[in-house]
Amino acid sequence: MTDGSGSPSVDPTEDPGGGPSDSDLGRKMSLVDGVIYRVCWSALWLLCKVWFRFRVVGKANLPSEEAYILTPVHRSYLDTPVGGMVTARRQRFLGKESLWRNRIAGRFLTIVGGFPVERGTADRAALRACQEVLERGEPMVMFPEGTRQFGPVVRADLMHAGPAFVAVRAGVPLVPMGIAGTDHAMPGGSPRIKPIRVVMVVGEPIRPPVVEGRVPRRVVADLTEELRVGMQACFDEAQRLARRPALPDPDPPDGPVPEEPGSGEPVS
Repeated sequence: MTDGSGSPSVDPTEDPGGGPSDSDLGRKMSLVDGVIYRVCWSALWLLCKVWFRFRVVGKANLPSEEAYILTPVHRSYLDTPVGGMVTARRQRFLGKESLWRNRIAGRFLTIVGGFPVERGTADRAALRACQEVLERGEPMVMFPEGTRQFGPVVRADLMHAGPAFVAVRAGVPLVPMGIAGTDHAMPGGSPRIKPIRVVMVVGEPIRPPVVEGRVPRRVVADLTEELRVGMQACFDEAQRLARRPALPDPDPPDGPVPEEPGSGEPVS
């Protein structure tokens, strides 16, 4: 199953296998889709540039040809469309199958890089689809925090293992990214999109270790933590440059609140 934000939950001890997918998940998109995508991307880029005046720092850290998994922080529904402006390369992402029930909406989502995962589909099927996409050389976007979160801290207890697991299986780098300003532009529950400046900071790629056979749980856990640290550094820098700290949780859970992160090192 996916969490709805591009990160399937996964038990690192389970092997998704290397056989064909149970369905057409992650199938290759047509040439026509690619042309339409470029037109849609260019129009969206112009709209986002005018409305959000977005800035991208560290864009050179994105691999220009090889596959990778872009792993942004997640504070707003705007993170997916605005975050996609960091590169003109077509990036793939998972989405709930229900979003494809509308024929027009489903067609558009497919063109912009999405592919559906049905409710009840085994996690290994979604992971295998991700692996096939990456092995074709197509980059993906996965949100390690799962659903939208609040605040300036990338919490370890909210990180999902899926992106790290897929990266190890496919042998592709994880690219951390911080996004600041989107939660102010469209706070949770608000239908309005305000013209707030957005800053995106792309970190250096994190190469997974080479593993033969079953992926050990410890390898996935260590890589997930390394990714979290990279995401936090990018998020700290994005908030600093945007001069807008992330909005706090309006309904915080009981228990101790994570400490405010340090400024961290600027991301090149």
